[in-house]
Amino acid sequence: MNYGHLELRIEELLQEKGVSKNTICKELDIPRSNFNRYCRNEFQRLDANLICKLCDYFECEVGALIRYVKE
Repeated sequence: MNYGHLELRIEELLQEKGVSKNTICKELDIPRSNFNRYCRNEFQRLDANLICKLCDYFECEVGALIRYVKE
């Protein structure tokens, strides 16, 4: 049974905030290659610490960052 998947809205939030991927990676000390995978939603597991960093950076709740897509 397929229960759907999670999508991160990083690209949308970056555009809304008007910041580049390079900027956020430097400010949050996130390797760019890892960050790109999250931006493309190519992940198997979510890093709770990263989610906390992103929520703090974007000043948003987890629900604004992560979307559940039912298939």
